[in-house]
Amino acid sequence: MLLVGNHGVWGYETPAFFHLLHQATGRYPLGLADRGFFRIPVVRTVLPWIGGVEGTPANALTALNDGQLVVCYPGGAREVFKRSQGRYMLRWEQALGFVKLAARTGVPIVPFAGFGVDDTFFYPPGEERLCLRLSARDKYRVPLVMGLGLLPLPVRMTFAMGEPHAPPPPDASEHRLKAFRDRVAASVRRLLLRACHA
Repeated sequence: MLLVGNHGVWGYETPAFFHLLHQATGRYPLGLADRGFFRIPVVRTVLPWIGGVEGTPANALTALNDGQLVVCYPGGAREVFKRSQGRYMLRWEQALGFVKLAARTGVPIVPFAGFGVDDTFFYPPGEERLCLRLSARDKYRVPLVMGLGLLPLPVRMTFAMGEPHAPPPPDASEHRLKAFRDRVAASVRRLLLRACHA
């Protein structure tokens, strides 16, 4: 099964979500992480502890073919390093890998949404000027956010699961794959909207 949803700022919600998944299913989820995170010394050490692997097609295929519970955040680092105006906005416009993966393996996609995940930090005034690149070749600008030091603020998080989407056929056109991605994204947005008004 492939679970697909929104990522919170700095990704601090992931351990909580994985813990809840384990409690509910008795299975340890495997998270597909942006390859760039494995270039960051501390992060590349911590990710495997919480069930993260480098999000390569080979790792993803192996996990799904082994019947693992796989979690994917199509927005990846674009959502993790969002600015304040990007809170609860999906950044899936470049994401097709998860759709191709589902088509190739025949695995259904279950949309999920995390609410509260973008309330774990607040952004200081002048946030655009306070972004930095972790390295000269890094494509992401990392926002400076404030919580309890490096720790997130204590906020309530709610996770909701949607109905599974049957995967597209393996020979689906790119147009059809994009339409499928957009349907899954719409499901996640609906879940977020419901959580917001709950």
